[in-house]
Amino acid sequence: MSPSASDLGPRFAVVGNPGNRRVALFEDAVRAAGLPAPRVVPWTYVLRDQGADFAADEVVRIDSPGENAEVDRMLRGAQDPTRVEGSARWYAGLVAAVRGLRGGVRLDDPDELAVLFDKRLCHAVLDAADVPVPASPTSGPQGAPVRGWDDVRALMREHRMPRLFVKPAHGSSASGVLAVESGGGGRIRATTSVELTADGSLYNSLKVRRYEGEQDIAAIVDALAPDGLHLERWLPKASQDGRATDLRVVVVAGRATHAVVRTSRSPLTNLHLGGRRGDLDTAREAVEAAGARWADLLGVCEQAAACFPRTLCVGVDLLPAVGWRRAAIGEVNAFGDLLPRLTGLPGSGAEGLDTYATQVAAVLRDVAQHRTGTPHA
Repeated sequence: MSPSASDLGPRFAVVGNPGNRRVALFEDAVRAAGLPAPRVVPWTYVLRDQGADFAADEVVRIDSPGENAEVDRMLRGAQDPTRVEGSARWYAGLVAAVRGLRGGVRLDDPDELAVLFDKRLCHAVLDAADVPVPASPTSGPQGAPVRGWDDVRALMREHRMPRLFVKPAHGSSASGVLAVESGGGGRIRATTSVELTADGSLYNSLKVRRYEGEQDIAAIVDALAPDGLHLERWLPKASQDGRATDLRVVVVAGRATHAVVRTSRSPLTNLHLGGRRGDLDTAREAVEAAGARWADLLGVCEQAAACFPRTLCVGVDLLPAVGWRRAAIGEVNAFGDLLPRLTGLPGSGAEGLDTYATQVAAVLRDVAQHRTGTPHA
């Protein structure tokens, strides 16, 4: 008698862009676990049909809609995927599409995804749970509105924030983010990956540039404001080899399983913007030399992830303070697990596994616990 599908294990499905590296890595992880390759439901189909149907026993992963020009056009309405504007329309389209998915066992909760992709809402949820976060006047539904540069200037004065980050509320990968510094005599400077063209259009660039003319900075902020903006106090971060340092920590099923150190000479540490991977052992040693516990810093990431209990995996941006004794949470990312070839932290239970294999293993453990009646760990 041949084994049934339920004997072999769960059936996976993934909403993603076929051929994308994220989908490919997840497919590899599922096959490596001895299971059939997941059914791939293209984002183009989901957006066109305003949803998709899944069998009751399909385990459904929602993956990033990024890195696909056609999907970007469908979500944002922009013909050029390098344009920065349009994130509010992108957000509305993504949330509607996810809520149009029917059936299946979800690894990503639609309501939590809607919060994770609104930095104002996410910040408020973290703050309410006593997760350390940078101060923000725009946090939560009752936060101060930002209609343009004049509002940013006013909030900087009112909240005594001479250095702050201005972030598109629905952005990702540092798209549209400005690190703003003000000085004596009305001087102002912004560091960003935004390229401002002569006609006022905004483009994503792999080059980090500095604007020191307030007129240019105002033009960028004014163009981004209709999509929604979030302001956060710029916290001085710890350094490694003289470079500003933070960490991306992946939390799977409540445990911090993977971490990468990101360093940069600019305030933007994203690796695609010229940031460099730092040394994790050196970071851990710096924490312990300061009299703090490495496990406590990872615990802050787990505390942040616990605010989203119905989402299997999140990527948490951890901002270690100067001196390495304390840390705050910069962001929690729904699709923050793209760390190819990185294996799990010692003692995490994910040793030897990448982020995708770790998630598959967590699902298999959950299935086994349900079958045997074993309580969740």
